[in-house]
Amino acid sequence: MRASFRLGTIAGVPVGVNWSVVVIFALIAGALAAGRFPNAYPGNPGWAYALSGIGAALVFFLGLLVHEVSHAVVARRNGLSVRAITLWVFGGVAEIRGRAPGPGAEARITGVGPLVSLLLGGVFAAVAAGIAAAGHRGLGFGVVAWLAAINVALAVFNVIPAAPLDGGRLLRAVLWKWRGDRTWATIAAARAGRFFGAALIVLGVLWTLFLRGVGFGGLWLVLIGWFLLSAARAEQRQAELEAVLGRVRVGEVMSPQPQTVPAGMTVAEFADRYLADRPHTAFPLTEHGRPAGLVTLDRVRRVPLEQRASTAVRAVACPPGELAFASPDEPVTELLPRLSECAENRALVVTDGQLVGIVSPSDIDRAAQGAVGR
Repeated sequence: MRASFRLGTIAGVPVGVNWSVVVIFALIAGALAAGRFPNAYPGNPGWAYALSGIGAALVFFLGLLVHEVSHAVVARRNGLSVRAITLWVFGGVAEIRGRAPGPGAEARITGVGPLVSLLLGGVFAAVAAGIAAAGHRGLGFGVVAWLAAINVALAVFNVIPAAPLDGGRLLRAVLWKWRGDRTWATIAAARAGRFFGAALIVLGVLWTLFLRGVGFGGLWLVLIGWFLLSAARAEQRQAELEAVLGRVRVGEVMSPQPQTVPAGMTVAEFADRYLADRPHTAFPLTEHGRPAGLVTLDRVRRVPLEQRASTAVRAVACPPGELAFASPDEPVTELLPRLSECAENRALVVTDGQLVGIVSPSDIDRAAQGAVGR
């Protein structure tokens, strides 16, 4: 999930927000300000309901951010790096690079998120209890009580044992510990996620058919179910691919000695020399034999014709920091997660700093088909 704009850095991790957050923020704030709060706490001016709805939605998303930051902090303490944290329509995601070294680390990294949400819910519940004890059960009490309930609900929902929810990760950790097979555990958790996602879709459809006019609950269940189902399918496919590839090394699947392009060449020169009668769609850039980026046909086509003679290929190429790198002796299963995260979905294979090959999704597919045929 890509961020549409960046908020800043927390604990050394870039934090961004996807545009979809604006939509769900408006829906939550509007539903609270125009529905829940006026119905439960009548007699207040309209501006009070509006401020309460906006404030509650804002604090809710701050809670989601704290949830994801907790994942990132514990992941770092367990030796993993975190690329970024992004808030989006279905909550948030901490982009953790690499894999937990064992089921215990997996459980710690995963379990801290729901625990933080539960603690937040407890804090808000204590504050709401204090307000009620003081004899105030008006709009302010309602805002704090809603925040307590929504954080507890978030914690409970997240521990449902179905990937890609935190509960699915916890299930994978338990099964991994039990069987000693991370791939099998991932497939099992993903199947649970597919079942749960399908169940939510069915429930949402039934809600819509039999409870017409009762809010947007049915539609929301369908959307969440569709997301869970799609994400679980993707995780299962990834795990099954890893199982098929087994002990295959990067050097066995890469395209060796790929056609390279000097980083200082202009786009016009590149188009004249490399585009005619060549089957490739991506070309590594090099400087003194070392990789300096990756240029694709799509990136070149975006450059206006009148600017191609004055634009260096380096200026439109994918920079090294956004690419995946691998060594020929590295297992393909270790490269797969990085390959799916990097720009252009390609990895450059390097030995002693020198480019020796390139790996694309089609290379992986051919290797998988060959492994199945053996």
